[in-house]
Amino acid sequence: MSAVDATTAPQVEEDHDRAAAITGRAYLSALMRDRVAFVSAVFLGLLLIAAAGADFLAPFDPDKANLRARFVPPLGTARDGGFHLLGTDELGRDLFSRLMHGARVSMSIGLLGAICSGIAGITLGVLAGFYRGLLEDLLMRAVDGMMALPSLLIALFILFVIGPGFGNLILIFTLLHWMVFARMARSLTLTHQQSTYITAARAIGGSDARIILTHLLPNMVSPLIVLFTLEIAVLILSEASLSFLGFGVQAPQSSWGLMIARGREYISSAWWLVVMPGAAIFLTALALNLVAAWARAITDPVQRWRWLTPPRGKNQPIDDDE
Repeated sequence: MSAVDATTAPQVEEDHDRAAAITGRAYLSALMRDRVAFVSAVFLGLLLIAAAGADFLAPFDPDKANLRARFVPPLGTARDGGFHLLGTDELGRDLFSRLMHGARVSMSIGLLGAICSGIAGITLGVLAGFYRGLLEDLLMRAVDGMMALPSLLIALFILFVIGPGFGNLILIFTLLHWMVFARMARSLTLTHQQSTYITAARAIGGSDARIILTHLLPNMVSPLIVLFTLEIAVLILSEASLSFLGFGVQAPQSSWGLMIARGREYISSAWWLVVMPGAAIFLTALALNLVAAWARAITDPVQRWRWLTPPRGKNQPIDDDE
């Protein structure tokens, strides 16, 4: 063994041991140390619970009109004695209950749209980066062309032709957002394809499918998760924009964008009809971006040890090697 090998071997073993020691508890501890990311994650968790259990957790029926409780302000009590945390709308429907059911629609569209576009984009991007040649040229030119088009206008045109609806929104978002995942997957594939473990897998006779599924994709998970989280926020904003324009989710379903569209007529007298769903959209998108920023830092090999290493005590000396 050479002197260089003798020097680097202990360091490699030490790095491997540190990486193997990372557990779910270490990630949770790192998340709790980042207060902004932790609060954002808690908010998203509570939002998912409220969306999933809206039928049981909502204090009122979101579609039931009560004309005796019209335009009750936040923290107000209606004539029939009902307490409304966020007020009521023009038909006397509880705004908090409608926000909970709207969270189900918005989060479902964001998650399903990101999943479908992610599957399509990652599959095409990996194949283009792995096989190169004509397939890569055609796919990347298609990606460049699609990304040059205004996605909102294209979505409006297609929805005008096929009609609005939950399923159509998922289809539109898949068609208009797969390019982001494809470009990222192709870039990561080109980077990892030059690695020694890919060369070793080819040398021992590994098939293309085995190399892609067992070697390439597991090493691409971290940046793709960050992109997936960011795309959920983008799709939630896109769904709210389309619903606001009347091409998204239709009544009587609750949607944050649709609630803003209906409440803008009364903004001068009932400001909460616009502010509350707008705040829900803003906070959800902000929380998703903050969690994505934390995930990007925690999966970066350069920055991850700063988060995953337990904080030092006041009297604990600092190792010069670190």
